[in-house]
Amino acid sequence: MKNIIITGTSRGIGYEMVRILAEDQEVSILALSRTAQPINALGIENVTAIPFNLTKPEDLKEVTDFVEQEWNSQVDILVHNAGKMLKKPFEKIQLAELKKVFDVNIFGVFELTKTVLPFMNSNGHIVMNSTMGAVQGSVKFAGLSAYSSSKAALINLTEVLAEELKEKGPAVNCLAFGAVQTEMFEEAFPGGEAPVSAEEMADYVIDFALKGNRLYNGKLLQISNSTP
Repeated sequence: MKNIIITGTSRGIGYEMVRILAEDQEVSILALSRTAQPINALGIENVTAIPFNLTKPEDLKEVTDFVEQEWNSQVDILVHNAGKMLKKPFEKIQLAELKKVFDVNIFGVFELTKTVLPFMNSNGHIVMNSTMGAVQGSVKFAGLSAYSSSKAALINLTEVLAEELKEKGPAVNCLAFGAVQTEMFEEAFPGGEAPVSAEEMADYVIDFALKGNRLYNGKLLQISNSTP
């Protein structure tokens, strides 16, 4: 039985990950998102959905309590899938807006990782979900300076954290997605059609989360067959 925590599960890739993984009775899932309703509506026995805000210490405490009481203080996989999008010209972005993006996309990742790390062992796996728009040298898009820069920080955090944990684990890797047909993609590119569905990408992330730590650590994998 593997204990898996996934953030950003109310829609898109995170939702599909929970739905697909839950068919495997060898896993127990803690689904974290601002609203638990979409996951609760699935009515799956081995899934617990908690309304969760990455920026609230009391919500982090609730995760700790759950892991200690329900999972015997053991977490095998942590998938940082939550993300906040802001599409706005650079000159018009207010500092408060920028902070909200970084609160979710990087600061919240710091805090949740620190919360969960004591419960993970050398065989564990932390997966950061980033974007091709955050990869150095990739095509960039106007209006996404806040989102892309925050996700670029996630890539660097992956490399540094893997170095710090290389002796004791868990492994830490990052996936940079290309265009995936999700609500967030539609926010960034209204009317755009992505070549990959949320379900297809979720299936890939699941396989990587379960097996990728055997071959990778501190790595960025670019998962894209198109631009963006």
